[in-house]
Amino acid sequence: MSYALTEVPAGFALVRVQGTKTALHSLHKFKSSKEAVDSTVALVQSELSKPLKKFLKKNLPESIESLAVLDSKLGKIIKQDFSVPVIHGDDALLIMRQIRADIDDILTEVSQGQMRQTTLGLSHNMNRFKLRYSPDKIDQMIVQAISLLDDLDKELNKYAMRAREWYGWHFPELGKIVTDNIEYAKVALALRTRDHIETIDTLESIVGEDVAERVKIAARVSMGTEISEEDVSNICQLCTEVISTHQYREQLNTYLSNRMRAIAPNLTTMVGEQIGARLIQKAGSLLSLAKFPASTVQILGAEKALFRALKKKQATPKYGILYNASLVSQAAANNKGTMSRVLAAKTALSARVDSFAETELHPAAEFREKVTERLSAFDKIVAYGKSGKARGGINPAYNRDAAVKRSRDGSSGGDMYKRQRL
Repeated sequence: MSYALTEVPAGFALVRVQGTKTALHSLHKFKSSKEAVDSTVALVQSELSKPLKKFLKKNLPESIESLAVLDSKLGKIIKQDFSVPVIHGDDALLIMRQIRADIDDILTEVSQGQMRQTTLGLSHNMNRFKLRYSPDKIDQMIVQAISLLDDLDKELNKYAMRAREWYGWHFPELGKIVTDNIEYAKVALALRTRDHIETIDTLESIVGEDVAERVKIAARVSMGTEISEEDVSNICQLCTEVISTHQYREQLNTYLSNRMRAIAPNLTTMVGEQIGARLIQKAGSLLSLAKFPASTVQILGAEKALFRALKKKQATPKYGILYNASLVSQAAANNKGTMSRVLAAKTALSARVDSFAETELHPAAEFREKVTERLSAFDKIVAYGKSGKARGGINPAYNRDAAVKRSRDGSSGGDMYKRQRL
């Protein structure tokens, strides 16, 4: 007699099959929701769980003609462990369809209400299991980090400009000597008022000896106004805020770099941490970025220019966020569009590897090498059009004297201007 192994939300069922007639041989009910989820996950992964193995060992009859199993991989495992003839494929599919049609008559031990309740609970638990990602793979942390980094840059610039303008009333010459905003805030915090210039010892450690000497000379002859101690206190609080915000920005930048290397190592290798994070931010998630074609990745971040060009029927933009990538910025102005297209293709592949690869793969180093070779090719190879005018430089194979001689002889010399494949 033939049998079929089928899974139901309530447990495992071993069904007798004789022609078109089906009947329940034995049923294993799940004892808890945890056992139900673990057993179902094992079935999805084509694995033989311990409860299923015990159930088959106890209930498989000795005189069995065949056992129908829908999953071919699981069928091979059962055949190897229990030495029973297993069928799968189209024959097993027909048997399973018949069992599904007669499931209410087969499972008389389980009521329809219990079946619905068990199905709902198992569905919720399975969805919760599928959504249980590793904390190291949560790409929303990258989206929030890069957004906060942009906000910090804006705030830091506002605070630094306010500190320069405010302290500039007392020491206007300092702004031209110390150009870096963070160094300016540190000098103002250490100096407080220019009257303390002779007693301060930490200027050299902040800006170096040469700049410190220029600051001391300027402080002695400064044209700035005098300010009260209350003014100095408020200015120093603002400078402290600038320095602490800068320190937190550096810490956040390090955190972002570490997260990018953990979540999207191939994307980071191709375009860097910040460009990769901005691509993920613009797409919404790493999975969404991986689903984008290379043409979309190329112009990601230039949506306004794209729709404006489409509306006015003008040329569409050639690059978006990728314009700031190092490989694109190294290219000549007339080659940036081509480099952006090449880089977008490899960036899309890298995002797909990071998102969909089940094991750790790192093909981005090879991708970057190919893009670098393409970049160096622009310095050596020049494409020629039908008009014979060079685009991008001088053809090293061009012989001016030979060309002049051919023109005098009446030969066309058109073979000199064949288009070269890049």
